Amino acid sequence: MVLSNSETNRWPNLAGARAVVEVLQAAVGKAAAHLASSPTEASQTVSYDLASISSAVAAAAELLDHGAAGQAEADLALLYAADVAADLAGRMAGRESLWGVDSSALDSVAGHVAAGRDPAFLDRVAERVLATREAGPRHLSDELQMVRSTFRGFAEKRVLPVADRIHRDDEDIPADIIDGLADMGCFGLSIPAEYGGCAEGGADELLSMVVVTEELSRASLGAAGSLITRPEIIGTAIARGGTEAQKQRWLPEIAAGEKLCGVAVTEPDHGSDVAGIATSAIRDGDDWVLNGVKTWCTFAGRADLLLVLARTDPDRTAGHRGLSLFVVEKPSFAGHEWRVTQEGGGFIEGRAIRTLGYRGMHSFEVRFDGWRVPAEDLIGTDSGLGRGFYLQMQAFANARLQTAARAVGVMQSALELAVDYTQQRSVFGRALADHQLTRAKIARMAALIAACRTFTFAAGRAVTAGDGQLEAAQVKQLSCRAAEWVTREAQQLHGGYGYAEEYSISRLFVDARVLSIFEGADEVLALRVIARQLVKP
Repeated sequence: MVLSNSETNRWPNLAGARAVVEVLQAAVGKAAAHLASSPTEASQTVSYDLASISSAVAAAAELLDHGAAGQAEADLALLYAADVAADLAGRMAGRESLWGVDSSALDSVAGHVAAGRDPAFLDRVAERVLATREAGPRHLSDELQMVRSTFRGFAEKRVLPVADRIHRDDEDIPADIIDGLADMGCFGLSIPAEYGGCAEGGADELLSMVVVTEELSRASLGAAGSLITRPEIIGTAIARGGTEAQKQRWLPEIAAGEKLCGVAVTEPDHGSDVAGIATSAIRDGDDWVLNGVKTWCTFAGRADLLLVLARTDPDRTAGHRGLSLFVVEKPSFAGHEWRVTQEGGGFIEGRAIRTLGYRGMHSFEVRFDGWRVPAEDLIGTDSGLGRGFYLQMQAFANARLQTAARAVGVMQSALELAVDYTQQRSVFGRALADHQLTRAKIARMAALIAACRTFTFAAGRAVTAGDGQLEAAQVKQLSCRAAEWVTREAQQLHGGYGYAEEYSISRLFVDARVLSIFEGADEVLALRVIARQLVKP
């Protein structure tokens, strides 16, 4: 984007942000070119830092376009760009030769960085945030604003009143939440309309999913915000790799919420190393027989359909080329343990894993023992043999985008709680919100949220266009780490009460911690997806 003279004169902070972002982009490009001659595995530390900074710089670039809308947006763009510049300087300090970037790389924009980090400037930004409880104007279309209002109303009426109780007691998600979301079409947001979903094509077809996910996650990550993730993954895999008969059979039921979904990919000895999984599927007549153990299968108890990645080629040297995807049908079970058997003795059993947060969904360890799956339930049938890894990775792009939106929703909730508490709490004779350090924290929270939200929308359009694997990984990595910081700072502002379960901020803090672990662990995304893309010739 090139600013016009009128925009530069009207919003000088936007011009400063643009200058900083251009320097940051040049530094990332130079470092990537320098690392291209060195294998990622041989330079993991710098590659990780470069990937992380690249994600932040990409978000800063997207925030520039948003920043042209007004003074508040321009201020957020400068604040965020300045923070990213300071982060880059810290990561490079003493290691410039490993980056291939000179220590003076940021000197030309030092004045803009100083302006964006000036406590008086942060104070002015915080003043607007404290007045609105918002990170900044959203500039949604009328249609998306209606979607947001509808799902915010549902979340505040149905989810918020029970969110803390579900977390404290590790309860199941109430049926009225699931049924209500099904009635609203929540599970078909990304399923093509021809199969009963809401997606009708177009560059913005994933944005409703992003908006809905944020609003539900604002109320509760574990009791609502994550309900869409598994339909996103399984629906995408079927839509892209399934036969027409499979699409007609499964997608309408998923879209209507008649069949709830779980995903069984990770194994106890194979987490992010998906290509190494050992669960086997052996052909026996008209069936495939599954044997193996999966872990971290979220919502596997309530699910009617499990998406299972299994090794159909017994030659382990085939690696990811020997994997296929199955849709396994099972009864829905409430609670923390379940078991289902077949005639002939095959069974599946699940046991919930106790976790710090992210409760309500329940994450299970699931064992398959001699479980027979009809051959027509292999996604793509015979043509799907060996394509499971690729279909899974394509589906993960949608899931990563959705996870970024979950992170934004958690951050938005934390910001609102921090604003409310600091305005009500008196410390040393004045409101906590009147202290400079408090206002600096709140301003930085707002800038982070605005950057992540804007980047999530941009990544959604990139994924829809078919070339958004990098952007989905970047926005997932950035937003999930940001959620940890925002919820930590919001909890800190609550003081001792932030550590008490009766205050919702404690739930947000432990929920945020899981975001950088699932749907692609932070380090794996950085090294094996983002860094590798950056150093490609």
